[in-house]
Parts: sequence; structure tokens; C-alpha cells
Amino acid sequence: MILLVRKKSLISVAFCIILFAFILTVIWELISNQAYPAVTSNGKLITWVDFNVPYKALYKAMKLDIESQDKPVKLNWIEMLAYLAAKNGGNFKNYKDKDLENLAEMLNSGKTMEELTANLKHYPYYYEAYSAVLSGFLGEYEIEVPDENAEGGKRWERRYGLKAFSPIAKNFPYHHYDDFGNSRSYGFKRIHLGNDLMGQVGTPIIAVEGGVVEAMGWNQYGGWRIGIRSHDKKRYYYYAHLRKNFPYHKSLKVGSIVKAADVIGYLGRSGYSRTENVNNIRQPHLHFGMQLIFDESQKEGKNEIWIDVYHIVRLLSHNRSLVVKDPVTKDYNRVYDIRDVFE
Repeated sequence: MILLVRKKSLISVAFCIILFAFILTVIWELISNQAYPAVTSNGKLITWVDFNVPYKALYKAMKLDIESQDKPVKLNWIEMLAYLAAKNGGNFKNYKDKDLENLAEMLNSGKTMEELTANLKHYPYYYEAYSAVLSGFLGEYEIEVPDENAEGGKRWERRYGLKAFSPIAKNFPYHHYDDFGNSRSYGFKRIHLGNDLMGQVGTPIIAVEGGVVEAMGWNQYGGWRIGIRSHDKKRYYYYAHLRKNFPYHKSLKVGSIVKAADVIGYLGRSGYSRTENVNNIRQPHLHFGMQLIFDESQKEGKNEIWIDVYHIVRLLSHNRSLVVKDPVTKDYNRVYDIRDVFE
């Protein structure tokens, strides 16, 4: 009888151990799937992105990329940032510029990114995710610059560098802080999926990069808003709470093609109303958001991927579009044109 009881006890203990191990395995799988979603380059779909690269790392990687363009080894800022993310599990809290400097030194000494990332399991994910965020920001382009000796007082200049622009026009003041994920209560309890840039009513709002206008009109949450899809279709830019009575540049409609640095609308405080053209936002500001789209099924609904753009906005503050007001139309327009370079 005693042996039978002991045998049953041992079986119970063994069952509990197996059950506990199974639960731990399930939890680990759930965490892993959330932190490292499927990778598009492996034939699967990225379903979640936590873009937490700080401004300091973005700026340093960009600077290293730009400075390398006239050197034997050309550095790629997206690859470098993805390498760091894969090394630290996506945690940049302890980031130092020396991290990128050491990486650049290894690459300049002859090491290849393929060699350095061979044993980094999650590098493909970070590279795909960060490419979706940043691929339209840096590259070669031509821009008009002032020249007293040229016809019209301008000439075209070829450059390599930051070709995406701040959403706020040059010489117009604004301030912001990292408010992504903050609580919102109008309509229903939800989190804030963008960055609010506080400014003056009527401040010209700028297209961060070129693309196609996919949405215009009234939304009870965002008021007058405009949505622009990048040409590579990976990024959807959302600009909301635009000015009452005069929200958009008069030239725009759904389907319009815009260039980086174009004026697309005007800062206001519209929204939080089912009735169109109502100001129910207390402080004038632009709500600026970026949605990543790896597949059209993610465009609208529960599968949407919105990222924290606070540090991106800080980076873009280095490139602001100079604008001038048309006294006839009352619209603002860019002063200097820009065009992509295709070779």
C-alpha cells in the first residue's frame, strides 16, 4: 500500500514538472513571436515592429553613411542599425556612439556585414523592419539652391544625404515630446499612435517624403486629415488636426502625387467631433504618425503597425523646407524644388 502511494506521488510530481515545462515553453514561444515576428525575406510576414532606435544612434549612423560615400567602403546606415539591434535584442538603452564607430572600423578594415551577422539569428528581421521605416530617407538627389548668377536666381545641385523633411516648415516654431502610447479617451479608451507637434494655427505642414495622397477629408478623431503613401508603399504618413476652413493646400486631392518638402496643409486644432469643420482640440498641434505596411492586409483594421516617430521627427529637424506665401491663393509653397536621381 505504501509503495502504491509513493508511486502515485512520484507520477504526480513528474506530471507537474512536465506540465510546468510545457507552460514555460508556450510562454517563451508567445514572447518570441511577439518580439521577433516572421520575416518577409524568409517568406513570412512581419506583423509587429517596435522601433525604439534613439535619435543619437539615428544621427550617428546617418553621419557615418554620408561621410563614407567618397571612400572605398560605403557604409549603409540601415544595416548598421539593424546589426546593433540584433546584437542587443532591440534594446538601445545603453547605446553609445562608440558602438557604431567600432562597427564602422570593422567594416572599413575589410569585414563584411554578411560575416558579422552570420550568427545573429534576428538580423534579417531587424534589417527588413528598419528598411521599411528608413529606406526613403537617405540617398542621392538634386535640389535647387540659391545662385545670383543663375537664371531665376537658382541652380540645381546634386547631393547625397537626408532627403526626407521635417513635417513642420522652416522658420515656424514648434515643440514636442515622446507621447507615443499615451492614453486617449475621446470616443473610447485607446493609446496615442503618433507624435504631437505643438505649434501655431496656420503653420505650413510639409510632406516628409514623396508619395501619393490616399486619404483626405474629415475624421471625427483626427479632424481634417491627410494620408500619404510612400512610393515604395512601405510607409503611410498620417497628418491630422489640420486647420479649420483651410486644412489643405488647394492643389491637392486624393490621388495627387507629392514631392518631399511640398506643402500639403496647415496646422490647426480640428477634430474630436462627428460634425465636420469643428475645433474641439484645445491646443493647436499636428498629429504626425507613420504606419508600416508589409502587406495590404495591414493597411486598415486590427493588423495595423504604427511606430513611435518621436526620434525620427528629431532627426528630420535637420532638414526643413523653406516656404513662401502666395498673396493671391493664400497657400504656402516651397521655395526650392527637389528631384530624385535615377541611374
